[in-house]
Amino acid sequence: MAGTASSRRGGGRPAGIPPAVGVIGGSGLYEIEGLEGERWEAVPTPWGRPSDELLSGRLQGCRCIFLPRHGRGHRIPPSALNSRANIDALKRLGATEILSLSACGSLREDLPPGTFVIVDQFIDRTFARVKSFFGEGVVAHVGMAQPVCSRLGDALEQACRDLEIPVVRGGTYLVMEGPQFSTLAESRLYRSWDCDVIGMTNMPEAKLAREAELCWATIAMVTDFDCWHPEHDAVSVEAIIRVLLDNAEKARALISAVIPRLAERSEPCPCGCHTALDRAIITSPAFRDPVLTAKLDVIAGRVLGRSPQDRG
Repeated sequence: MAGTASSRRGGGRPAGIPPAVGVIGGSGLYEIEGLEGERWEAVPTPWGRPSDELLSGRLQGCRCIFLPRHGRGHRIPPSALNSRANIDALKRLGATEILSLSACGSLREDLPPGTFVIVDQFIDRTFARVKSFFGEGVVAHVGMAQPVCSRLGDALEQACRDLEIPVVRGGTYLVMEGPQFSTLAESRLYRSWDCDVIGMTNMPEAKLAREAELCWATIAMVTDFDCWHPEHDAVSVEAIIRVLLDNAEKARALISAVIPRLAERSEPCPCGCHTALDRAIITSPAFRDPVLTAKLDVIAGRVLGRSPQDRG
């Protein structure tokens, strides 16, 4: 990859800098046809180790950065993911927008296996995960009313339709802690809340991406019905694996189709994703913890005045 690590970093990089698309997903999703200059790279972060090395390359001229969410070989369970390190590492390598692809269960009869849902809302039911880069010494509150970048959603929807991938635009993703699946009572409760799909990832990823001023979009890929469905127990492991493999093939085609569309952005995101911290940090400068401030160099350097380029 061109440039040193320090030259690729820094808050506020979307202004005047070509987009770089980060992708978080499972194994196989980084095997994209046409990806050039591929390179795996270990990326240390102030928050610990990411799930794996990150794969960088170029697709039709647009820089792409891929992160296997659970590590290659699926080594890390959902509750043990170091999401802060994952998001920091993606931004540290220059990502300006992130596409999240994840398998999920369906909570609706009309969202059968094989359907892609471009999620626009989340209900976060996780309880064992660190959910913010900020904390004592540097307090911040970002808005999450609209957790998904509609610009990315538009591009994903059009790419799905061009590829004739079954897609639904809009939906609520219930994020459960796991690793166990829902009880029947829980599954019925989530349906009563008008949730559409259920999975164990994407939170706190989406919250951390907002704090990192990165555009975010989720593609939830339905593999089966959750246990509310009367025929749920009839679904075999073999059938789920077939859907997973088919979804992965569609996901690779989707990534190849959508990334060139995202490369066309020339200004910061009009949805405000790249300026999410403008009015978020509440701690007065004189009272900010210097240790936490230093850890936030890549995440919040644009507003804290401590980008890596400022360091001696």
